[in-house]
Amino acid sequence: MTTAMPYSDTFAADGTVLRHPDRPAPRYSLRRAVKNFRLLMKDKEDTSLVFKIYESLPSRTFMPRVKALTLSERGEYLRRTEPKLPEILDDHAALRQTPKGSLAHAYCDFMESEGLTAAGLVAEAERLGRPKYPDLVQWFAERSRDTHDLFHVLTGYGRDALGEQCVLLFTHGQSPTQGHLLIGYAGAANIRKMTWGSKAPVIGAVRQAKRTGRGAPKLIEQPIRELLKQPLDVVRDVMNIPEPTLYRECHRVWSAEGIDPYDLLATSDESGEPLAA
Repeated sequence: MTTAMPYSDTFAADGTVLRHPDRPAPRYSLRRAVKNFRLLMKDKEDTSLVFKIYESLPSRTFMPRVKALTLSERGEYLRRTEPKLPEILDDHAALRQTPKGSLAHAYCDFMESEGLTAAGLVAEAERLGRPKYPDLVQWFAERSRDTHDLFHVLTGYGRDALGEQCVLLFTHGQSPTQGHLLIGYAGAANIRKMTWGSKAPVIGAVRQAKRTGRGAPKLIEQPIRELLKQPLDVVRDVMNIPEPTLYRECHRVWSAEGIDPYDLLATSDESGEPLAA
């Protein structure tokens, strides 16, 4: 199924077209999405599969959301002051100049401890070889991608299997797509399967994440430079992001049960049995 998008006659104040006429219309394919999801379950570090899933499940609300932000005064300001977030987010020397306890310090701590960079996520996306277009869709899509690791820091969800599913459901609350739902809920179901018999509230944790994302202001619409300067707890309060209580309860329960939360997306051991039971 192809979705028609007649937005090539709409322009921002600086003349940038909303949607370039050469940009291909998205094609919906649940079958292709499921195929790539199964591959992702085998290799959760292959970020390229995530992008392929999203491409297979385009959201009908995507273009209206792009238009609402990019053609607004807020959108014009953000495009002018923050054209490319990776340049801001990877300048740790500048971010470390902010006061201790700021979102910037927490972000740097997280990225450095995980060995991540914003440029690395860009590289993962560009490995797909998708063409780029000089339109507002490109800026919006890239900004959405580049805020992913900020979600981790703001919400308190780690990079373990459940943490990633929670971030995806939080992201769905912010920017609804079937891709987020598929990966988030199916991933959570897989975690439940791998930890069968555990008392950890896995489904409750991802549902809590989704509610939090829905109740928080859209991060993509916020001036990231200014947020980074603020104390982390203040930003969380302003963004209406509470403690991830059910996620932390899962970790507490798993610790008591002897389950490693960082090894929950592997499918089985050599005997074919779940890694945790």
